[in-house]
Formats: sequence, C-alpha cells, structure tokens
Amino acid sequence: MNLSSVPLSVQTTCAYCGVGCGVKATPKADGGFEIAGDTAHPANAGRLCVKGSALGDTISLEGRLLYPMVRPQRGSDELRRVSWDDALGQVADKWQAIIDEHGPDAVALYVSGQLLTEDYYVANKLMKGYVGSANIDTNSRLCMSSAVAGYKRAFGEDVVPSSYEDLELADMIVLVGSNAAWCHPILFQRIAKAKEKRPDMKLVVIDPRRTATCELADLHLPVKPGTDVWLFNGLLSYLNQIGAVDPAFIAEHTNGFDAALAQADAECGDIAKVAKTCRVSVEALTEFYEAFAANAKVITGYSMGVNQSSAGTDKANAIINCHLIGGRIGKEGMGPFSITGQPNAMGGREVGGLANMLAAHMDLENAEHRNAVRTFWDSPRMADKGGLKAVDLFRAIEEGKVKAVWVMATNPVVSLPDADQVRRALAKCELVVSSDIIERTDTNAFADVLLPALGWGEKDGTVTNSERRISRQRAFLPAPGEARADWLIISQFAQRLGYTGFEFSSAYDVFDEHARLSAWRNDEADLPRKFNLAGLAGQGTQAYDAMAPVQWPLLAGEREGAKRIFADGLFSHPDRKARFIPTAPRLPANLPEEDFPLTLNTGRVRDQWHTMTRTGRSAKLADHIPESFIDMHPQDALIYGVREGELARLTSKWGAMVARVQHGGGIARGSVFVPIHWNNQTSSDARVGALVNPVVDPVSGEPEFKHTPVRIEQFRVNWHAFVLSRTELDLESVAHWTRIQGKAFARYEMAGRQNIDDFTAWARELLGVTDPDADWLEYADKSERMYRAVHVVNDRIEQCVFLSPRLDLPARGWLAGLFAEEQLSDLDRAGLLIGRPMKKGVDAGPTVCSCFGVGRNTICSAIRDKDLKTVPEVTACVKAGGNCGSCVPELKKILIETRAEISAEMPA
Repeated sequence: MNLSSVPLSVQTTCAYCGVGCGVKATPKADGGFEIAGDTAHPANAGRLCVKGSALGDTISLEGRLLYPMVRPQRGSDELRRVSWDDALGQVADKWQAIIDEHGPDAVALYVSGQLLTEDYYVANKLMKGYVGSANIDTNSRLCMSSAVAGYKRAFGEDVVPSSYEDLELADMIVLVGSNAAWCHPILFQRIAKAKEKRPDMKLVVIDPRRTATCELADLHLPVKPGTDVWLFNGLLSYLNQIGAVDPAFIAEHTNGFDAALAQADAECGDIAKVAKTCRVSVEALTEFYEAFAANAKVITGYSMGVNQSSAGTDKANAIINCHLIGGRIGKEGMGPFSITGQPNAMGGREVGGLANMLAAHMDLENAEHRNAVRTFWDSPRMADKGGLKAVDLFRAIEEGKVKAVWVMATNPVVSLPDADQVRRALAKCELVVSSDIIERTDTNAFADVLLPALGWGEKDGTVTNSERRISRQRAFLPAPGEARADWLIISQFAQRLGYTGFEFSSAYDVFDEHARLSAWRNDEADLPRKFNLAGLAGQGTQAYDAMAPVQWPLLAGEREGAKRIFADGLFSHPDRKARFIPTAPRLPANLPEEDFPLTLNTGRVRDQWHTMTRTGRSAKLADHIPESFIDMHPQDALIYGVREGELARLTSKWGAMVARVQHGGGIARGSVFVPIHWNNQTSSDARVGALVNPVVDPVSGEPEFKHTPVRIEQFRVNWHAFVLSRTELDLESVAHWTRIQGKAFARYEMAGRQNIDDFTAWARELLGVTDPDADWLEYADKSERMYRAVHVVNDRIEQCVFLSPRLDLPARGWLAGLFAEEQLSDLDRAGLLIGRPMKKGVDAGPTVCSCFGVGRNTICSAIRDKDLKTVPEVTACVKAGGNCGSCVPELKKILIETRAEISAEMPA
C-alpha cells in the first residue's frame, strides 16, 4: 500500500453556531473535500448538523472577494482593483487624518463572532491600546451581550459555569428562549440521547412559540413575550416559600439575597398572578415550579429569546438568582448555561471584543485593570472609557460623530435593527472599509475600500465554544487570490500607522500573547480572574498546531481544563461572593397599538445561517425553507385579510418587508415570526432587520429583536411564477422575487403586478433569450392566464418558466431533477408542457431531511406502503432523521398526520 496516496484529513472546527463541533476535511479526487464530524472532538463526537455537513458545498470561489478593491466614486457600482500597498495606504492616510482632526473617538471598528480569537485580539489591541478609543464593537452585541452582562453582575466575571456534560447529567433541563433543535442541533441531540437513556429526565421548554424543540419536551410554557422576569421572579419567590434554599451557601458565598427576594415577592409572590401575567395556566406553572424545586440537578439553558430584549440582562439575572438560592452552581448537572449563538462569540469575549470590555476578562472602567493591560501591551494610549455599542455606533456615524468605520466579517445592513438607518449611516460616512470574503453583500455596497480576507478552510487559529472549550480552526485550502488573515491585515495596518507591538509573524504568535495576558497578574488580590490560559502560554508552534480541544481555565502545568467553575464557592467580585441582582419586571419598550397591533418575533430557521453569505451557496440547504415567510395564527390572518401562501407586507415604525404568509401551527394570536436570513442579494424585499425595534437593553446594549409592533396587509399581485435557469437573471422589472441556489442552476420565485399581454415576448426578455431559432417549448392558456416555457440547448434544459394567476404551480423538485439530465427525453418534454412529471414517483415533494435529501412525498409513501408506525422505522426505511436529527420533530408530525389519513380511509 502506498501511504503517500492516502488522503490526509485535517481536523478543524465548524464555521457556524457556538456548539463548536469538530470537523474532519478530507480531500477528494475531484478536488473537493469530504466533510465529516470529528469523532475525537468532545463537543460532537463525530456528529454534524446539516449545515456543518454541507460546508464542502460552500468553499468555491464563486462570488469571492479575491483582491483589494477601491470604489472610485461614492454611490457607484464600479470597483477598481488595487495592490495591498495602495489599499492599506489609502485607509491609513484617511484614518490618521480623521484622528488628527477629530480625535480617536471619530474612528471605529465593527467586528464579528465569525472572526478567530487571534483576529479579535489584534483588533482590540489596536483600538483600545493604540488608537486609544474603545469604539470597537461586535455583532455578538446582538446576540450574547445580555448574557455577558448577567454573568458579570452575578459572578463578577463573564463565566459560563457549566459544560455540555452537565446537560447529560442533569435530572431536569429548562430551555428558555431556545429552539435548540434547529439552532443548536448537535447539542439538542445530546439532550435527546440522554433523555432516551433516562426517560425520567425532565425537559421544560419556555418559549412563546411551539417550536421543533417542544416535540421532545415534557412541558411547554408558551409564555407571553417579554414576561420572563415575572416567571423567574415568581420561581425565586416560590423556592423561598417552600424552603428550597441553601441558607449556608447564601450566607457564605453571596450578597444581595434579601433585596432580590423582596423585589420578587413584591410583584411575583402569587402563582395565580404570575400565571395570568405570563399567559399560562396555573397548573402548568405550578408543575414547572414544583419540578424545579424537586430536582437539585437542574440546568437552565438560555439563548436569544432571553438575550435579545430590552430587559435581557434582567432576564439572565432572574434565571441566575434561581440557581444561587439553592447553591445549584459549580456542581455536576446544574447551573445557568448561556448557549452561545456564533462560533467564536466566546473567544471574542475573552479578548474584550465588546466596546465596554477589556482583554483577558478585565474591565475597561477599572483603572487597575487598564493599567495592567497597558503595561503588558506597552501601549501608548489606552482607552479609559467604554466605546459606542453597536446601535449607538451607527447612530453616531449618521450624526457625523464617527467619520470612519471598518467592518470585519459581518453584514450590519442586514443584521442590525432599524437596518435602513444603518444604510443611511454608511452612505454618509467619510470612510467605510470592509474586510470580507464575499464581494457583493448589502454592506459592501457602501464600502470605499474592500479588503479580501481568508474564509473558513483557509484561515488558521482558535475559537471558543459555549462550554469554554478552545478548538483549533485549521487551514486545508490555499489562500485564494490575494486574501489575507484578518490578524495580519490589522497588524500591517497598525504598522502603517507607526505602532510597534504588531510584529506578529503567525497566528501562534498572537495566541501566545493572548495566553500570556490571561495569566498576567492573575494571582493578585485585586485582579483575580477565572479566565486563565497559563497552561497554553509558551507551548511553541508545534504544540499549538497539534493542540487538542481544551477548556479554560487551564493553569500552568495542567493538561486538562475545568469542566465546571465555582465549585469552591469563590466568585470574581472583590469579596469573592456572588451577587443576587434585584430584577424589577417591566414590559417591553414598545407595545402593540392601534396602528401596529401585532408583535414581531425574529430568529433563525433550521438550514440557514445569519445573512446567508455562506449557507446560501449550498443547494442542499436551500430546499427545506427556500423563501422568507411570515408565520402567524390563522385567526389573525383572517382578521387582517391575508391568506396562507400569498404575499403580505409587514410594516413597523422603522421599515417594511414582503414575504409569504404561513400557518406553522406554533404561534399564538397577536404574534408573527419572520426569519432573519434573507437580504437584498437573495430577495427583493425580505430584510426583516429594517423593521426591528432599535430599543436596547440599558445595561447590555442588546436590541429588542423579539418584540416589535407591526401591522400586516395584502401585497396584491396579478401573477405568480418561478424560473429555473443556468444563467443569472435581471429582475429589475419584477415586483417581488427570491433567489434560491440549486445544483447547477438558480431558482427564482417571483410575483408581478403588471398585466402580461404577450407571454412569449415577456418570457424571452426575462430569460434573456434573443435567438429567434432557439429550441423553445411553450404552452399558453390566455383565458386562464397560465403559461409554461422551456428553453433547451443541445437537448439539455437551459431555463424554464412557469406562470399562473394562482399559486397552483408545478413541483419544483421534479424540475430541478431535469437539470441533472444530459438530455431531455420526449417524455420529459411532454411533462414540461403539461406541467407535471410523466413518470411515477419522480416528485419527492418538499424537502424534510436535508442531510439525505428526502422529501415529504417519499416519506408519506413509505409510511403507507411499509405500514411504518415509528420514527426509527421511517429512518431505517428512507434514512430521514438518521444524521443530525433536526428533522425528527417534523417526521413525528408527518407520521401522525399520515397515520390519521390512513385510519380515516379505512372502512368503518
């Protein structure tokens, strides 16, 4: 056997959520890479969700930003390629001129949880220690800053006390504002497996929506949006009333208990009153309270439903209070567990990525901490006050107070609340720089200078997941074009500004400095921090390259980090005690009113990520939910005159968007849900960020993504259509459209308002077919205003368009399959003209299992034909649900519905 011919796998870490799954990338003969879960990684033990499994589909260079580009004229689409020397020179000259004239607070960085820790570290060192301004904030402000603030208030430091193992050891898990089945699938599967082994383990889900996560729950509390503090203050009061407290722990290891309890008792001491406020039954609330009290080993996992609120920090502290009262922290199977959103939100927190933080978990407002970091960095100009948080930063840009902004690895024109304000701000800003891997994004349209960064698979460094586990992200692809690592771009920029201290030659150099800073003066009485990487300092390049996943803190001489923290009862406040924080319940900042009677909630869908610049490139991920949607209760739809499947406009005080109405069955009356992913590159008008309430939490600065007053109305159109095309289309004349990536083609769902008199002329213009002798198949029914056309090149389908005044258009899956055919058969041509497949079983239906590409029709047929009665039987038959498991809740629903149909068909 020739060992040199054996492909070498590279162990790296997934690019998506904060679970931090290990990935193995193995080269294939065709030049691509096989992506699989790393069985040696503690976070996932070889499992990957569908997004992680599809990472290999997203590494092509199509659409990549490969060279430094400048925009010769503001507002122009023209970009001119320049050298790195010219690009960095232009940015440095303008940046320095602005500082000289207006001071260091006139410039800012806006960075991202997509950056590696090494990138994050250098960016924060530059701004806070050399520019002398804390105007560096991150998109983690939008998802995790309330959790950070809650931990800091309670513990004195931003520390997640638990590990994933505790989820498997707990007797009760409470998931609050977390659709883990879709947003953290591998973590959810660990919970599901644990519950399968120990059926007595109790799972409670607290969420206004009935999500896929609820399908596993023993109890779902569909609380009224914004009432979490009432719920957990009520729990605190209840625990005290029945004596479920640890008096010794409270006395020896905490402060503030009496004040927090008095606040809870004042408004939430009566279960009936709390139940009414939270809009849940007294019986269900009592069941939750009794179960929490009865089970000492409780993990409360909370995510965006808690954090993304104008009261997010209080919600986090209300949860933490309920753990402190019983000393349920630092031990196996218990603790308040913030489930992180992004792959390196935690790593960013370690290096002070937020505008109000300092590196190595030190406080910007603390003079002793500032002095420690300044001494270590030998910095000339240390920021001495907090910088502008994300929403305030872009307001300051529009007001002209901040005149230069550098955006790294994020897309704020889509992701920030009141996103149209962000567009106005960037349009007015004197200098906009963007480091990115994609050339065309909503944000990059405003950039004066575009700098090509390395992407996943190309960059090298570390990330930290939700359980404080540091993992290596390793390169297995060459740097494309002239793309560079973010830490290197920033270092070279800093040197152009004349700063020393940025002479890093590798990612290891940066990590080693970061690790040494974490241990710097860490044993002094006024600077104790749980965050400590002393055991990783000075390890050398070879050990860094081979570094296995490890949790912090990792002290000098140790090889394994701590699974859980605070077991010794020593916290990070100066007196080493935790704090109970009084949390006064309050309603969200903006409530529904006559003009805006509904409440908008936003979040993720299963198979997409953030603004889709990566996941949107994968055909595998496009089929499950191909378009944005407005999920609402059927009775609300009836009241407001909108119909399921049809388009509607959603409007708030800040903006508007258009999407299709659906009735998912999991949303209460008075609320609507819209996903966050679609943007102006993938849809004509589905940027939900434009609507979102920009009010923020007064402590954390995190926006109110879960509670925006809106109204809904019909978006009237005369026709609906879809196109499948191997070439990109110009859609300027189309009233509404969504672009969906297919295999070797793009799919466009569209609707229009104009009357079409000449179908053929309209279709040829839309598809760009100018050759009068083109192989063109068409069918038209003018009386019904229905039309179908197919453009064939060399007996292979090139494009097709189907149009109707109604929504009764053919199945897209069948047509997508024809694009894989090298030659259309006569039967295929006939099917195209009549609008349905001529062969039986060709249409698999809408995708349910993206991992294996299994459609609803295939699953329903198997249930009927094989008399399947359980989900494992369905999985064994058609494979659906056999990988990441995130489709299992949907499989359960299909199974129940299909079995019911079979029973109804049977003779009485």
